[in-house]
Amino acid sequence: MNEPLAERLRPETLEDYISQTHLVGKNGSLTQQIKQGLIPSMILWGPPGIGKTTLANIIANQSGRPFYTLSAINSGVKDVRDVIEKAKKSGGLFTTKNPILFIDEIHRFSKSQQDSLLQAVEKGWVTLIGATTENPSFEVISALLSRCQVYILKAFDKNDLEALLNRAIEKDEYISKKNIELKETDALLKLSGGDARKLLNIFELLVNSEEGDVVTITNEYVLDRVQNNTVRYDKTGEQHYDIISALIKSIRGSDPNGAVYWLARMIEGGEDVKFIARRLLISASEDIGNANPTALVIANNTFQAVSTIGNPESRIILSQCATYLACSPKSNAAYMAIGKAQQLVRETGDLSVPLDIRNAPTKLMKELGYGDNYKYAHNYENNFAEQEFLPEEIKNTKLYEPGNNARENAHREFLRNRWKNKYGY
Repeated sequence: MNEPLAERLRPETLEDYISQTHLVGKNGSLTQQIKQGLIPSMILWGPPGIGKTTLANIIANQSGRPFYTLSAINSGVKDVRDVIEKAKKSGGLFTTKNPILFIDEIHRFSKSQQDSLLQAVEKGWVTLIGATTENPSFEVISALLSRCQVYILKAFDKNDLEALLNRAIEKDEYISKKNIELKETDALLKLSGGDARKLLNIFELLVNSEEGDVVTITNEYVLDRVQNNTVRYDKTGEQHYDIISALIKSIRGSDPNGAVYWLARMIEGGEDVKFIARRLLISASEDIGNANPTALVIANNTFQAVSTIGNPESRIILSQCATYLACSPKSNAAYMAIGKAQQLVRETGDLSVPLDIRNAPTKLMKELGYGDNYKYAHNYENNFAEQEFLPEEIKNTKLYEPGNNARENAHREFLRNRWKNKYGY
C-alpha cells in the first residue's frame, strides 16, 4: 500500500467529483464542453488541494484525448518544447481531439517558459490546462492569459470535506476494512486547512496508527495523535493564508512589531516576495485609503521595487513598507463605499444614466436632449455647481462616508460646504 489515500480516492468521472458545481455540476459552465469534448485552453485557479489536477485528468479522460503533464517546479523550456513535439505527433492539426497539456503550478513558470507555450496554444497543437494557487492576472503573461479561459475553483466547505472522509471509510480498499466511527471532524478540518489532500493524508495517518480494527475519531484523539501541528510555514498550504492574514491584520491594527514578525515568517519560509507586496498594496487601499493616500504610492513602489530586485534585498523594502503601513492612520471608507455601491447595483440593476450627464457625440443625441442641462463645474464659482449625478431611482443616496481622521475630516468639510445638507455630511 505505497499509494497515498488521496491518490487512491482520486475520482475518475464528473459524477464522483465533489464540489465545484458552478463548473461541473448539472448546469456548470464546463459540463457541456467536457461532455462534447470541445475543451478550451484554460487556467484553473484555486487554493491547494481543491481538485485542480483531478479535474484536468477527468477532462482528458472523458474527452478521450492524449494527456501530457508537466510540473513548473522542475520543468524548463526544453521540457515544454519536447512535450509539445510529442503532442503534435499524437494529435494532428485538423482534429478536435488535440492533446491536453496540463501544467501544475503554472505561476512558477518564467516569462520565457510561458512564451514557449504561446504558439502551441494559438495553433491548437495542444489544449493547455494550467493550475495555479495565485492570481493568474499577475502570474500568467497577458498573451497566454488572453488565449485561455480562467475558471475559479472554490474552497471546499465542511460538507465537502466530510463527504471525502466518508467516501474513504466506505470505498477505500484498506480503510474500509476497519471499523471507523467518525464522531467529530472539527480538529481534522482545522488541521487540513481546507486542503483535501492534506485532510486525507492526516486521516490515513490516524487510521494506520491504530493496531486494532476499531478507530473512533474525536477532536481530542486527532489533536493528541497529530504531532507536527503545522508549526512551520507552508507556502502551499494553510499557513500561506493564515500568516498573510496575520500580517495584514497586524497592519490594520497599527502594530509594526506584529507586522514585521509575520513578514519575517513568510520571508524565512521562502514566500514569493511579489505575493507579499501585492497584499501590502491591497492593504494600503483597503485599510488606509484616503486617511493617507501616500501609503498606496509607497506600496505600489514597493511592488515595483521587489519585482526588480528580488531576494534577498527585497526584505528591506518590504519591511519599510509594512512598518510604514502599520504606522499610518487607518480608514476603510473607500473600501466600504465601493461595497455599498456594488450592492446597490445588484439590487437596482442597470439604471439609465441621467440625460443631463450623457455624452452627445452625434446630432441625433443632441436633438434628444443628451447633455442639455449639464453644468460644467469649471464655469462656476469654486468650480462647483450642484446637480444630480445618480439615476432618478436612487438620487440623493450617500455611499461614501469619510473616516474620522485628519485627511478625511477635511474631505467631510469640503463635501459639507459643497453639498450643504443634501447628503448629511
